[in-house]
Amino acid sequence: MGMYLNCGNEAFRQIQNGTYVDKTGLIDHINQTIDTARSLTCFSRPRRFGKSFAAAMLAAYYDKSCDSGELFDGLEISQRPSYQRYLNAFDVLYLDITWFISVSDDITDVVSVIQTAVVEEIREAFPDFVKPDETILANAILSVSRKTGEKFFIIIDEWDALFREAKNDETLLKSYLQFLRGLFKGGPAMKSALAGAYMTGILPIKKYGTESALTDFEEYSMTNPDMLSEYVGFTEKEVRHLCAENNMDFEEMKRWYDGYSFDNSESVYSPSSVMSAVKRRRFRNYWTGSETYESLKHYISMNFDGLKDSIIAMLGGEKIKIRIARFQNDITSIKSRDDVLTLLIHLGYLAYNDQTGQVTIPNLEIAGAFQNAMEGDGWREIETALAASDNLLQATINGDCAAVETALERIHDLNVSVLRYNDENSLSCAITLAYYTARNDYTIIRELPSGKGFADLAFIPAPHADKPALLIELKYDQSADGAIRQIRDRRYEGALQKYTDNLLLVGINYDKNAPDKKHTCIIENFQ
Repeated sequence: MGMYLNCGNEAFRQIQNGTYVDKTGLIDHINQTIDTARSLTCFSRPRRFGKSFAAAMLAAYYDKSCDSGELFDGLEISQRPSYQRYLNAFDVLYLDITWFISVSDDITDVVSVIQTAVVEEIREAFPDFVKPDETILANAILSVSRKTGEKFFIIIDEWDALFREAKNDETLLKSYLQFLRGLFKGGPAMKSALAGAYMTGILPIKKYGTESALTDFEEYSMTNPDMLSEYVGFTEKEVRHLCAENNMDFEEMKRWYDGYSFDNSESVYSPSSVMSAVKRRRFRNYWTGSETYESLKHYISMNFDGLKDSIIAMLGGEKIKIRIARFQNDITSIKSRDDVLTLLIHLGYLAYNDQTGQVTIPNLEIAGAFQNAMEGDGWREIETALAASDNLLQATINGDCAAVETALERIHDLNVSVLRYNDENSLSCAITLAYYTARNDYTIIRELPSGKGFADLAFIPAPHADKPALLIELKYDQSADGAIRQIRDRRYEGALQKYTDNLLLVGINYDKNAPDKKHTCIIENFQ
């Protein structure tokens, strides 16, 4: 068993020894590409979304130096027709680029370190087939394949690590891309030596203009996972099963870690966070375990037109339209608001809907990351608004209409353009932001289908929260009393039937022409 060539199946065995969610169906997708024109796959996902677990699984399955049947028998892949055909069928090269960066004295030497180390290991395994002076990995692979008649499968984990760690070293990055092109664009001879390849990382393959630097790869990412969407993270079915097995509340798990959805597939959850919650028996923000807020803080502080307003609007529950096509798949060619937001999709901080072209903050955990990242210059007004939201919620629960009106006036007076509403939709965004910290105890639903229409805002208490449910109806240049009447006339409480013995109806009106106090509020018990 080598470090890079045929590493064995021990890594996957260790993964299975813990709480394991079967994602081996991914193997069947890769098997369909073996020895075809689509045999090169790049599947990028954020940190903490199981990239290295998937790479270890594929290595264990394809590695011809071991017998992995016992690890896969009974799992999903064992029920697929392709299972036996490719089980332990190839010489596998496993390259973890972060590992090579860590063992290189100088990051500029990484490409030569990779070639030297891996060629040496291939030479040790096939001493008669690799020349003593060979230094090019592609040549070593080609030589061995020609003389043995066997094929290689290449797995590259954290393929984009150099684009993140040495982002400004154009010479190194071009050298690295040339190395990859040598492996994967080496003409018919090289293609005949490879059964396939699987690359994973955070960023999609670097683009130059509109063209990918490695055009032969089939790419799947957080903006277009297509048929691999269920392997981005844990599906809702898988999370329900974990919750049932571990006696944990599914709705609370959903509030914290759900929010990524693709086309018509199931919702996708952050795997590492879900597993951390299961292990620790506690719902909280686990993003801090492997991510600092500095990178997020850096990007959201970029001074592009509309970026700050977009982030504030998303904190208020809005979905923001963006264009992702111009993003160059690196962290240096950031030239617009849309570039920043597209990068945040790939980093896992935003969820993207391909059908609508919109992004949103996916869940409570990520909202907390944004809140922490906004500390400091440039976000003082929003910090003030968020800090005041605890008092606003308590005033609402207490039925203190005057305090609610005063709090909303103060938030509206902040120097934040997105809070200067001019219709009921922008009013809804601002009110959601004003009640920001309520999401710690509530699921907040905008435009909840109910009765004879849609309630503007519904606050559904979390299982742990001893608080009333809230139905909030908003009016613009009308009356708070009219808002309350609408709730009752249209029977919005229908969707909150189980809370009707502890339900508050809240009517809020904003009158732009009022001489002094522009907000008025009425709060009533449903009974």
